[in-house]
Formats: sequence, C-alpha cells, structure tokens
Amino acid sequence: MKIIKNNNTIELLAPAGNAEKLKYAFEYGADAVYAGVPDFSLRARINDFTQKKLEKGIEYARQRGKKFYITLNIYAHNIHLKQAEKHLKFLEKLDIDGVIVSDPGILTLIKKYLPDVDIHLSTQANALNWRAVKFWGEQGVKRVVLARETTLKEIKEISKKVPEVELEYFVHGAMCMSYSGRCILSKWMTGRSANLGDCAQPCRWKYATVIDSQKKFEIDLEEDKNGTYFFNSKDLNLLAHLDDLRKAGITSFKIEGRNKSVFYLAVVVRAYRKVLDAISKKLSKKEIRKIIQEEQEELNKLFHRGYTPGFLWGDEPEHYLSDSHKKCSYEFVGEVIKNKKLKVESEKIESLIEIKSHNAIYENDEIEIISPDGNYADKVVKIYDENKKSVKSAHGGQNKIHYLEIRGKNIKSMSLLRKKLRVLK
Repeated sequence: MKIIKNNNTIELLAPAGNAEKLKYAFEYGADAVYAGVPDFSLRARINDFTQKKLEKGIEYARQRGKKFYITLNIYAHNIHLKQAEKHLKFLEKLDIDGVIVSDPGILTLIKKYLPDVDIHLSTQANALNWRAVKFWGEQGVKRVVLARETTLKEIKEISKKVPEVELEYFVHGAMCMSYSGRCILSKWMTGRSANLGDCAQPCRWKYATVIDSQKKFEIDLEEDKNGTYFFNSKDLNLLAHLDDLRKAGITSFKIEGRNKSVFYLAVVVRAYRKVLDAISKKLSKKEIRKIIQEEQEELNKLFHRGYTPGFLWGDEPEHYLSDSHKKCSYEFVGEVIKNKKLKVESEKIESLIEIKSHNAIYENDEIEIISPDGNYADKVVKIYDENKKSVKSAHGGQNKIHYLEIRGKNIKSMSLLRKKLRVLK
C-alpha cells in the first residue's frame, strides 16, 4: 500500500554546528535540526559535537517537541567502516528521528543497527530524477534530500511519480560550484577532502591566470589585484518561492550553514519561519508578499555573496566574480545571556543585560536587538565588565562577559545585538 504524503505538513530544517547553534535554531523557529560528530559529518571543522553533546542535544530537542536528524553522510573508505559501526551502536541508545546518509555501504549498516530509524538520503547522493528516488525508496529510504540541481518542474514530476517518498530541498545557503558538492579541488590543492567533510573552500579564493613562455595555461593561487573569484557561486535564496516548492511536493525546507554564526542562523531561520507560517495560515498573496519583502531585507543585512534561485528554474546559478562576498553594512556585536537587575558601582540598574560580546561595542552606540518576535532599536547607556566596573567598550574574541545598561526593559535571553557599521568618508 502506498503512503500518500500530506503536503500541508511543512518542516523547517536548520543546521546545528554545535550545541549553542542547536538552541538558537529552535528558539528562532526551526522544527528540526541536523547535526553529527566530525568524523562522519560533512562539516568536520568548526564542529564540536561529541557523542555526549549529541546525547544532550537530542534530549534538548525532545524537551522542546522538536526533531533531531543525525548526519552520517561521508563517502566512506574501508578504514571508516569499523568506526561507523561503533558509532551506530552508540546511536542505538538514542531517540533520534532519522539518519542522513550518502554511501550505500553506510546505508546497509544503518539498516542493520538502526532498523526502526528513518533513513534520509543526503543531497550528496545526487538524486534528481524520479527513478532514482524510487530506487532509493525501495532500499528503505523514507526521505530524499534532492540534489540542488533539481528544477521545480522535475520536483513536481518526482512527487507525482513517487508519492511514498518524502522530499526535502535546500532553500538557503552557500552553493558549491561543483556538482552537488562532490568536489575534488580541496583535496587536490590542500589535501583536505570535501567528501569527508573537510573542505578548504578553494572556490572562494581569488585567482589570476598566468601564461608562461610556452603559452601553457596555469593558475596562480596567490592573491592578485587583477584576479577574479571565478568559482565563487552566489548564495541560494528561495524565500520568495517556498509556496511553489510546497505545491510541487517539498515537505522539508532545509537551510545550509553549520559553520555560520548564531546570528546568521537566527536571522535566516526566523525569515523562513515567518514566510512558511504565512503560507500555512493561508494569508492573502498580498500579505505574504509583504512578509517576504520584509524578511528579504533582513537577509540582505547578513554576510552573503549575493543571492540566486539556484537551479530551480533550470538556469545555471549566477557567480559573484568581483569579490569573495558582498560588503555588509551591519555587524553582529553580541548575544544576550540574561536580563537582570544588578547593583553596579553602588547603583541598582533596572535594565541591565548580561552579554557575550562578539565585536566591539561602545558607550552611546545605537544598537538593534534581534529577537524571535522582531527587531527593536536601543542605545547603550553604560558598559560594565565582568567585575561590574564601568568601562568604555566591550570587545569580542576574549570570551568575557559584559553588562550593558540599555533603555529597553525585559530583553529576553538569546536575543542578539547588531549595529550599523560607520561609513568612513
């Protein structure tokens, strides 16, 4: 008997590069997260998940009524198999919602050790036609994360032909210039394999061409003022096309970015949450367009490489050739740990927030407070260090706590602070 998908079900799936990002993803609207330990995940660096931290993360997700998917999507060599079996034996003890896999050999191990856990096929497996999706479904795969190269027309046909398999699709984040991320440049140039989660991102480097005396074409890897970022794809952004994807058969909308900051993650998740909620509530097209426009303005304020709809309409994605990224006019300066009333320098302050600073904050700075509910303009009245002594500034990179006296009250923990960068004349 075929299982017919419920296309009214919408899941917003966010990356969790570490335990802190996991919490921010849920706080700003994600229904589920994906994460894994470095050895088996395609994000080996800037990933501090251990088995113990995974266990705690899954417990946190359960407390919030959220889902947790484990990434085990490397392309394994023989040397990885014993360690993978050991890891799967550990995962047997956990209450996980699914495992994301690329390699058929790893898939057979998952079926052996986790027979009751849903298997999701990674985008790395390059599924972009209905026969491929049907094949994987017959191997026990419940959900296929379609290759980024899949067009909207193809998604519709896949959903119609194979309704028993759930479809997931990337809607936001970095694009790889190689086919579905299966790139050899990093391994070739640096010895770090992208297919084992250790990409050095040579596609973001600046290149210059060199013609030697024999007129052979070479690549100069040193930066040059006449160089070009000719591999540098723009970032994927499908905020305006979520309803098209939903109608086509996508039920899980995936955000890329396990290596990005909590600020980036929060703003992106919140933007997609608001648009998906508007679609679910069946607001008018005019109301939805207004929300899309407002949230797109928020996305424009983030660090990005320009935006592209990717392959959705069948075209080749654009590349950003003039630089490695767009110049950002806003800076992430801190995250709110607590809102408390404290006595500092013999004075009781009513609206004092404890923060972890990420970039420089000065007295009298105009700041913007970012929360799951919205943005709020404010001003830094005074700054105190961890000893509650008055200071003129707080700086990131020192792993220190500071306290800010601001005008607003009742600022929630896990709110974020940004400020507009000064334009030098």
